[in-house]
Amino acid sequence: MNKLQGLALAVAVAVALGAIVFWPATSVAPQAPVAHVEAPQEEEEEGVLVLNEQQIQAAGIQLAKAQPRQISSVLSLPGEVRFDEDRTSHIVPRAAGVVESVRVNLGQKVKQGELLAVIASQQISDQRSELAASERRVELARTTFQRERQLWQDKISAEQDYLMARQTLQEAEIALNNARQKMNALSGSAVLVGGNRYELRAPFAGVVVEKHLGVGEVVSETSAAFTLSDLSQVWVTFGVFPKDLNKVQVGRPVKVSSTEMGTDVMGTVAYVGNLLGEQTRTAMVRVNVPNPDDSWRPGLFVAVQVATDTYSAPVTVPVEAIQTVEDKPSLFVRTAEGFATRHVELGVSENGFVEVRQGLEAGAQVAAVGSFVLKSELGKASAEHAH
Repeated sequence: MNKLQGLALAVAVAVALGAIVFWPATSVAPQAPVAHVEAPQEEEEEGVLVLNEQQIQAAGIQLAKAQPRQISSVLSLPGEVRFDEDRTSHIVPRAAGVVESVRVNLGQKVKQGELLAVIASQQISDQRSELAASERRVELARTTFQRERQLWQDKISAEQDYLMARQTLQEAEIALNNARQKMNALSGSAVLVGGNRYELRAPFAGVVVEKHLGVGEVVSETSAAFTLSDLSQVWVTFGVFPKDLNKVQVGRPVKVSSTEMGTDVMGTVAYVGNLLGEQTRTAMVRVNVPNPDDSWRPGLFVAVQVATDTYSAPVTVPVEAIQTVEDKPSLFVRTAEGFATRHVELGVSENGFVEVRQGLEAGAQVAAVGSFVLKSELGKASAEHAH
């Protein structure tokens, strides 16, 4: 009986140990596949927005078709906005004098012919006196000439008296023309008024970008008075290295953009320099840029894109369709359920369209107008999923 009891006790212990060893394995094993299966399902739903046709229309989302388009490759360079020197005037006094009044302020817009300043000058008075005296001498010489000519024709006086009178008249007319030319030289942007004063007036409509006159200041012909510039058009200048000069030609379209202003404008190459800068070793290129709102201010640093070669891009979409998702350029592609997010690789952009090099096929429908609404909804969905 003792042996039998001992054998039974050993069997019972072995069965108990087997139960302890195998029980956790059989209870844990079924749970592992469950957790492993749910993860892929969540990844498939990420980036997908389920929207029906009514919801798409209510959100104001408009679709665009990805399609081929002619795109120009560009040469990107840094540039600077400058005054259009063809529309900039440095106004100086026409005669030495004293400033009596200044009628404009720095930065003020003026019209053509608008009064800028009034200057009193003794030189003006002297020139007026000389002109008046020259006019009287001509009148007297002409009267004498006519009398001597009549006397000579009537055989009363000698021909020599007639010739002397003619010479005197000619000399008086030369002196008068000389006096008039001196007065005209004092004009230009100046308008002569009574007495010893003259006025400085704007030669064209523009903006006063420099002002160097003050009331009571003594000025000379070499003094700087005003700088007037027409800012309705400005220059953008940039340097081009010799290896790229064959790509930049007069008449080529240029896109000028400013990250600070968040705007861009189109212009054309107007001038390509023939000489290289001694320090930069680049040729200076000038672009004429329209500036109707005076938003492109001289001194502003800009980015310049010069169109070089034209090629056919297989897939292009409107620029407004591009949104940044997870720090990557992305598109919202139309699907049967709604929209799916696609990360893409972009190429050259031109005239409101951008090349898509990878991540999208031609013919696909993407959200263009209102794509930011989808980005906002995607952000909300990601936030809810995180909670």
